[in-house]
Amino acid sequence: QVQLVESGGGLVQPGGSLRLSCAASGFTLEDHAIGWFRGAPGKVREGVSCIRRGDARTYYVDSVKGRFTISRDNAKNTVYLQMNSLKPEDTAVYYCAAVSAPLCQGPYDYWGQGTQVTVSS
Repeated sequence: QVQLVESGGGLVQPGGSLRLSCAASGFTLEDHAIGWFRGAPGKVREGVSCIRRGDARTYYVDSVKGRFTISRDNAKNTVYLQMNSLKPEDTAVYYCAAVSAPLCQGPYDYWGQGTQVTVSS
């Protein structure tokens, strides 16, 4: 069964850190470009970060550059999103998605169920 499962979300104070994980089963993440997206009530879902297949080139939306880092561990079939210096505006449900292509372009083939990140004091 093909599945993506996110974990690592939670409640954190402003300035804190979280590491999200995106674990795949039923397929090999290494053969896909992987994106992280986030969605909040009243806001359009946005792409946060992506890591390409092959050369592992990474991309970030401007609002998270310098604070978030995407990485992949092919041996664990997992992609991570390290989030530092978190801000209240980072509060959202975070989703990972996989596309069977070298570039970070949709439509994505597989989506996880999401993990909630809440940044609040």
